[in-house]
Amino acid sequence: MLPSTSETSGPAPTALERTLARHPRPLGGDTARSVGDAVVSLGELVLNNRESGAQHLRMGRKPPWLRAQAPGGEAFLRTKAIIDEHRLHTVCQEASCPNIGECWSRGAATIMILGDTCTRACGFCNVKTGRPPVLDLDEPRRVAEALARVRLRHVVITSVNRDELADGGAAIWAETIARVKAACPWMSLECLVGDFAGDESAIATVVAAQPTILAHNLETVRRMHPAVRPQARYERSLEVLRRFREGGVVVKTGIMVGIGERDDEVAELMDDVQRASRADVLTIGQYLQPTRNHLPVARWVEPGRFEQFRREGLARGFRVVESGPLVRSSYRADAQAALLGEPRPRPV
Repeated sequence: MLPSTSETSGPAPTALERTLARHPRPLGGDTARSVGDAVVSLGELVLNNRESGAQHLRMGRKPPWLRAQAPGGEAFLRTKAIIDEHRLHTVCQEASCPNIGECWSRGAATIMILGDTCTRACGFCNVKTGRPPVLDLDEPRRVAEALARVRLRHVVITSVNRDELADGGAAIWAETIARVKAACPWMSLECLVGDFAGDESAIATVVAAQPTILAHNLETVRRMHPAVRPQARYERSLEVLRRFREGGVVVKTGIMVGIGERDDEVAELMDDVQRASRADVLTIGQYLQPTRNHLPVARWVEPGRFEQFRREGLARGFRVVESGPLVRSSYRADAQAALLGEPRPRPV
């Protein structure tokens, strides 16, 4: 059942100001600015984003199985201190991940490179959007130094989209991968990248750097792409995954459910991914609406349904399927990597 739209009074002015400051572009993604004809319309659900008098969907109560660990504790603070010292960004913070308490408490974090401002405005994502002010050329060095200190078996690095750059940030990606591999030879490295607007040279640059796992998320089913990812293309993302497979790396992708898709469309997506790339890893998690100005939750998917998705994914050829309400692309990524092969010896 969709959330009620009866609440139109909106948040307190200070809350609205904080949200607008975080999202300089139209909040919730520019769903009207879709290339080509849209095959789905959420016009009745995405409400206006005026600075005053804006309507808001009522964010309903989460079901009891959606309970995440609260941030805190010595290990959590130690991870935070390392991130702060090296002036690093994490998707855990920028995207308001519900698993930050659990992951940071066991020393796992997903580093986000190329800054904290994304040039795209997807309807589900809480990362700040706009035109990034600078390109930090020293970022690869700092990332490698920080990871050498924490000495993890496995690390995930992701990034914002940088469509204003000629190569979409591919050169920074390649340098970061090279530096991390040199500084942390014991570590398996997973990189979650964007589509580089389909640029073949940019994709080849990242693939040539040869991280252990190369991931690109489809996020949602084909029908929902114009509303959920207005600046991306379903077929283009499949092509990115295909190029990863040709490059000889482990291939991974992830999606959200509960944002308006049907179960049969999830199965169709699994088939599409396997035909395109024979991907190794698939993650499936519940969509959570970050703010009232993002796309609404269409349904709460029950744990039993997630287990069924897992079985269907394994039956279709994925080697690892991580499926559950709180699963995100990098959630338990270290355990996924271990299932794919023997982890490298940890340094003493």
